[in-house]
Amino acid sequence: MKTIRTKVAIIGAGPSGLLLGQLLAKQGIDNIIVERVTGDYVLGRIRAGILEQGFVDLVREAGVSERMDREGQVHDGFDISYYGELFNINLKELTGGKTVMCYGQTEITRDMMEARAEAGLTTYYESSDAAIHDVTTDSPYVTFFNNGENYRLDCDVVVGCDGFHGISRKTIPAEKRTEHERVYPFGWLGLLSDTPPVSDELIYCKTKRGFALASMRSETRSRYYLQVPLDHKVEDWSDERFWDELKKRLPEEAAARLVTGPSIEKSIAPLRSFVCEPMQWGNLFLVGDAAHIVPPTGAKGLNLAASDVAALYQLLCKAYRENDKSVLTRYSEIALRRVWHGERFSWWMSNMLHDFDEQEVGGMKKATFDHFMSSELDFFLNHREGRQVIATQYVGMPYESIE
Repeated sequence: MKTIRTKVAIIGAGPSGLLLGQLLAKQGIDNIIVERVTGDYVLGRIRAGILEQGFVDLVREAGVSERMDREGQVHDGFDISYYGELFNINLKELTGGKTVMCYGQTEITRDMMEARAEAGLTTYYESSDAAIHDVTTDSPYVTFFNNGENYRLDCDVVVGCDGFHGISRKTIPAEKRTEHERVYPFGWLGLLSDTPPVSDELIYCKTKRGFALASMRSETRSRYYLQVPLDHKVEDWSDERFWDELKKRLPEEAAARLVTGPSIEKSIAPLRSFVCEPMQWGNLFLVGDAAHIVPPTGAKGLNLAASDVAALYQLLCKAYRENDKSVLTRYSEIALRRVWHGERFSWWMSNMLHDFDEQEVGGMKKATFDHFMSSELDFFLNHREGRQVIATQYVGMPYESIE
C-alpha cells in the first residue's frame, strides 16, 4: 500500500469539493481530492445554474472567475406566472441592489477542474473502494484503490463532498446522526436544448396543468422543467410531447416566443427535502448534498453547498493560522443555521408553486389541504411586502462571519 500525506482530504470532485480545494490552496493549505468517477462523468451531470452573490464572490476569491465574469448573465429579477397572470420579482429593487447570476454548474466545475490542473493540485479520479477511517482521532485517513494500486491518505481532516449517495455521511454511525426528510409526490422532467431562452428572466409557472420553469444556461442554451407524476419515465416523453405541454403551461406571450429544438439531455429528478444533523463527526465534515438536499424550486442546492464551503474554509484557515483545531467544532452549528433557512424557503416555494395531487372521494375529486394552502402565493404576489419576502430569500441570506 502506498502512503501519502496531506492536510485536508476531500472526497468528491464536484463543484463544492473543487471550490474548497482551490480556496485552501490559495492560502497554502495543501489538499488532495479523491473522486469515484472520471472527470468527464462529473462534467456530464446537468445541474443548477443560478448563483447567489456569495457563491460568485467565493469563485472570485478562488481566482477562477474569468470565464464566469465574462459569460455569466446577471439577473435583476425573475417572473412568476400565476394561472397566466405575470408578476415580476424585481430582486435589485426589492433587496437594495442584490442580484443573482446565471452560469451553469457544469461550467463552474469545468473552470475549477482546469484551474486545479494548472495549479498542479492532486486529484485521484476513478478511485474505487474508498473508505474513511479514525475520524474521531487526531490521525484520520482515507484508503482507496486507484490505477492498480492501494493508497492510504493520511490527513488532519476529511471533508465529504460526495453527495447524497456517497460514503461520507454513512461513515457517521446511525445512532450519532439525525436525518430529516420530506419526499414530494412528483418530480421535475428537465430538458436541455440549444435554443434561445424564451425570456431574459426565469419564469416560474403555476398552472392548473402543473408547475413549469423556463430557465437558461446562456443566450443560446435553454433549460426547461415540467412537474410530472413520479411514475412517469423519460421514455414516455418525446421532445414533441415535452414542447407541446410546456407551451400549455407558459404564459401566452412566452409560449408564442418559444423556440423548440432537439433535446441535448432529458431526465426526471425526484424532489426531496433532507437534512443530516450534525454535519460533522470528529474530524469528518459534510458539505453540500452529503448533508442536505433541497427541492430545486428555490435555486438553493448549489448555493447552500457554497455557504458550507465558505464556513468550513474560514474555520480551516483560522485553525491553521492559530494552530488551534478546536475552532472547527463550530462548523455544524454555523452551517446548519443557513441550511435551515434554505430548506424552509425551498419547501415554501415548492408548496406554493406546485399543485399537489387531489384525493378521490366517492368518485369525485376533492382538493387536498395542501392545494388550498398553496393559494397563499396570491397574497405574496399582490403585495410589495410579500414580493420583498420572496426576493430577500431568493438572493440568499448573508454568509455568517466566524469571527
